[in-house]
Amino acid sequence: MELFFTSTILAGAFIIIPFALKTLFPYFWMDLRYAGVLVRILVRYVANRRRRPPSFALERFLEQAAALSDKPFVAFGDETYTYADADRESNKIANALRSQPGYEAGVTAALFMGNEPRFLFTWLALAKLGSPVALLNYNIRSKSLLHCFNCCKAKVLVAAAELKEAVEDVLPSLMEQGVTVLLLVKSCDTPGIVSFSDKVEEAADTPLPRSIRSHVTFKSPAVYIYTSGTTGLPKAALVDQNRLLSALVVISAYGVKSKDVMYVNLPLYHTAGFLVGFLGCMETGSTLVLKRKFSASQFWDDCRKYNVTVIQYIGEVMRYLCCTPKRDTDKSHKVRLAIGNGVRAEVWKEFLSRFGNIQISEFYASTEGNIGFLNYTGKIGAVGRVHFLHKRLFPYTLVKYDTERDEPLRDANGLCIETSKGKTGLLVSKITDVTPFVGYAENEEQTERKKLRNVLKKGDLYFNTGDLMRIDNDNFIYFQDRVGDTFRWKGENVATTEVSDILSMSDCLQEANVYGVQVPGHEGRAGMSAATLKNGARFDGSKLYDHVVSYLPSYARPRFIRLQSSVEVTTTFKQMKAKLVNQGFDPENIQEPLYILDDRAQSYVPLTAEIYRSILSGSMKL
Repeated sequence: MELFFTSTILAGAFIIIPFALKTLFPYFWMDLRYAGVLVRILVRYVANRRRRPPSFALERFLEQAAALSDKPFVAFGDETYTYADADRESNKIANALRSQPGYEAGVTAALFMGNEPRFLFTWLALAKLGSPVALLNYNIRSKSLLHCFNCCKAKVLVAAAELKEAVEDVLPSLMEQGVTVLLLVKSCDTPGIVSFSDKVEEAADTPLPRSIRSHVTFKSPAVYIYTSGTTGLPKAALVDQNRLLSALVVISAYGVKSKDVMYVNLPLYHTAGFLVGFLGCMETGSTLVLKRKFSASQFWDDCRKYNVTVIQYIGEVMRYLCCTPKRDTDKSHKVRLAIGNGVRAEVWKEFLSRFGNIQISEFYASTEGNIGFLNYTGKIGAVGRVHFLHKRLFPYTLVKYDTERDEPLRDANGLCIETSKGKTGLLVSKITDVTPFVGYAENEEQTERKKLRNVLKKGDLYFNTGDLMRIDNDNFIYFQDRVGDTFRWKGENVATTEVSDILSMSDCLQEANVYGVQVPGHEGRAGMSAATLKNGARFDGSKLYDHVVSYLPSYARPRFIRLQSSVEVTTTFKQMKAKLVNQGFDPENIQEPLYILDDRAQSYVPLTAEIYRSILSGSMKL
C-alpha cells in the first residue's frame, strides 16, 4: 500500500511540476534550453582555441570544401559554384596575387566590390595569403573612399569593373602612396590601374601552402568593417581572428542547418551580409543564394526559384515586403527561418500574418561591440531576454542617460546610475578578456570615446554601445533608440557630423545641425537639418540638391531642411538635438521655413501641409 501511495505521489508530481512551471514561469524551459546553447557555444569556442595548429575561419571553409566538395556553395543568377569550385577559384586569385608586383602575402588589401561571387572568392584568396581585408562600401566616393582606404593602411585595392570611375577619382592619391590598384577587367588602359581578371584566368588553381599564413595569430586583424564615425568619416572597426572565430561559433546557434539555403541580399561589406550571411553559410555548410541588391518585387520569386529556407533581414526589408501588393502565392514558399534585427513589432506581426509561420530569429549586436542578444523565445518586438548565464558570461547593465548633455548620469560618487525595470537606459557592457573591445584602426580617439570608466565601481571599464534599451518586468529586452551623432535610415548608419560638414560646404548654408526624425510607416529615422544661411545668401533648393547628391549617398541626404536664425547649443557648445527631434517636421508646429528633398524636381522644395499629410497617409514615400 505504501508503495502504491508513493508511486501515485511521484506520478502526480511529474504532472503537476511541469504544469506549475509553465504557469508560474512560462519561459523556464526556453531559458533552460538557452543555457544549454550557451554552454555548447563556450565549449566549442574553447575547443577551437586549443586546436593545433591554430584554426581560424578559413580553416572552417577548407574543412567544408573537403567534406562537401560537390555541394552548391553559392548561387548567383544562373551561376552555381560548389564548395570545391569556390576553393579552386580562390586558389586562382591567390596565385594571381602572389605573382603580382606590388603585392606581398600578409599585407592589408581592400575590396571595393558589390555583391557577387568574386567578392567571396577574393576574400577567401586573401585569407589564404594571410592578408587582412578592408570591406569598402561601394557607395562611398572621393574623400570618404580615400579615408576608408587609408585608415586601414591597405597596400592593395581590388575593385569591380563598374567602380572604375570611382577609383579614378582617387587614383592620384593612391599612386602617390604606391598602392597597387587591381581592376577586375581583362584589359585596362588607365595608367596606374592594372587589369586583374586576365591574370586570374591564367593562374593555376593549385592549393597554397599553410606556411604562407603562418604569421597569423588570434590577435591578427581579419577584416575591417566600417561603421559611421562621429568625426564625420566612417570608422574602421578592427575584427580580429579571435572575434571572427567567436562569431562563427555564435552563428552556429541561430538554427541554420547544412541542408538550408540562405538568401543574402544585404551588402557583403556589412556585418550582417558578411558575417551572418557569407561566413554563416560557410560555418554551417549550407548554400548561399547571393543577390546584387534587395528587391521587394523579386524577393519571394527568388525564394521559390532557389528553394530558399532561410532569409536575412533588417527592419526595412520586412516593411518593404509587407508594402508589396498582396498575392495568392504569398505563403507559397519554403522559408522557415528569418535572421536579422531592427523589425518593429507591428511589422513583425503583419509579416507573420501575411507570409506564414516563419520563425523570426531577432538578435542584437554591433560590428565592434562586445555584447549581443538573441530573442530565443520569439517574443514579438524584443531583441533578447535577460538570462542569468548570459549575463554571467557577458556582464552588462543599463544606466540612466542625459539625452540633452549626451552623456550618462552619475551620482555624487561619480558612478553611473542603473535604471529600474521598465525604464530606458544606455546599454553598457563590461570589457574583459572574454568580452574584449578591440576598437578602430588608426583612430585611438574614437576607440577611447567608446570606453566608459567608473560605471558601477571605481576603476571598472565598459563598452558604450550608444544604444538606448529597456528591460520589462518579464525580463525581455527592447531596443529603443540610438544616441549621439548617429541614426539609421534605409538600413544604413548615418553620421550626422559628416552630413553637417557637407551641408556647410554648400553655397548658402553657414551652419547645419543634423539629426534624425521618425516618419510614420518608415523604419529608422529620416535625416533632417536645422541650418542657418550665410550672410547675404538666399536659400537655393536646386543648388543645395545638386550639392548633396554630389557628395552624399542617397541614404545620408537630409530629407528635410529647417532654416533658423541661429543654431542652438548647450553650455559646452554642443548642438542641441533633443528638442528638434521631438518637434519633427510638421509645418503647422514649426513657424520657420521648411523644405523637403524632391528627387523629381531635383530640388529642395517648400514642405507644405498637403505634402506633410501625404507623408503621414503613406501616399508619399521617402
